[in-house]
Amino acid sequence: MSSSIIRLACNVNNYHWGKHGLHSKAAQFAATNPGVTIDDSQTYAELWMGTHPSGPSKVFGTDTALSSIIEQNPEQALGVQVSRKFDGQLPFLFKVLSIEKALSIQAHPDKTLAQKLYAERPAVYKDGNHKPEMSIALTDFVAMSGFRPLDEIAAFIGEYPEFAALVKESAEAFLGAVKAGDDSEKRKQLRALFAELMNARAEDVQTQLDGLLARVAPGSDPLDISADALVHRLNMEYPGDVGVFCVFMLNVLRLVPGDAFFMGPNDPHAYIFGDCIECMATSDNVVRAGLTPKLRDVPVLVDMLTYDYGTPEGKLLRPVPFAETRHSLVYDPPIDEFSVVRTALAPAQIEPVPALDGPQVLLVVEGKGRLLVPASEGDEYELLPGHVYFVRAGTDVVIEADESSSLVTYSALCLA
Repeated sequence: MSSSIIRLACNVNNYHWGKHGLHSKAAQFAATNPGVTIDDSQTYAELWMGTHPSGPSKVFGTDTALSSIIEQNPEQALGVQVSRKFDGQLPFLFKVLSIEKALSIQAHPDKTLAQKLYAERPAVYKDGNHKPEMSIALTDFVAMSGFRPLDEIAAFIGEYPEFAALVKESAEAFLGAVKAGDDSEKRKQLRALFAELMNARAEDVQTQLDGLLARVAPGSDPLDISADALVHRLNMEYPGDVGVFCVFMLNVLRLVPGDAFFMGPNDPHAYIFGDCIECMATSDNVVRAGLTPKLRDVPVLVDMLTYDYGTPEGKLLRPVPFAETRHSLVYDPPIDEFSVVRTALAPAQIEPVPALDGPQVLLVVEGKGRLLVPASEGDEYELLPGHVYFVRAGTDVVIEADESSSLVTYSALCLA
């Protein structure tokens, strides 16, 4: 690796749930890549930054994959400790997601389950790695994550007879556990309730949805997180889908830019609307059960979940000051593969970032500036929205905002 910093060209994909044209942050950032023209009639859903074979980043202006650069000298590129711990592979995948239409009720397996699924069905589950992930809002953002407090679910059973009708076999035991059960019994009955809902007959789901939609009013704001508004929105996007009823079981989060939440293995979640940064272990394993045209694996999803429950606030991950910096915060989830640092500078401010033991992938999301390498006189890299750089382990850098512009960057990194 001849240079300590490499600009990357990154893949953007066109999944059906993405935002159209330049309404999409993923499209805006992808437009900085050579030969990319944004089509307003197309959806742009995800920008991938990393080495995953489904969307590998390349050295800007070439056909050379970042993975091949790392393979030439993984200890130099990743640092000795990271290289040895993760077998010479970049341990994270960095993304920008732009969501116009909700994407699936899903969870990601832990390593043991991932290896089992990969061995049994490699055509469906593409690798044997786990996929903990974290999302940080770039715009106002709506998502579902984790099970609601049980008393909220119980209240919805009483308030929405259509929901109650789909869980009638398990509702009584669940309500009893909410009142008097210990944690183990509460999880057991939550599992039974969720399993009954997700296995409901399609014709029963449609009947109850018809009644519910006729009874409650739709919302007009895409950021409205009330149950009534979400039922209408999700049914419009996925008519007759059982996942619509998950609004009564899963926490709904409304985030502002900079808010983050972490999803560990076997944690149910779904994205509903907005743009976000996402970082995850390098895997593409997803177990889906609703709000999707893709394969649903309800038995595996029901069996794999931990059935943790709690408030929406309990899902948020708060950033803390990063290392010896003055203008950077780190989002540091409880896993080894990645953390994410947000650097926000006012015009003409600078942020020296000390050398790290692991690699970084830096994305510019707002403003204008420069990336400097003090150890190499004259090494200077332009920072504009959508520019992506790989920073080799052990590299001191300085992030500098232009005199006339603020600057915001996000860096995925591994410090294992």
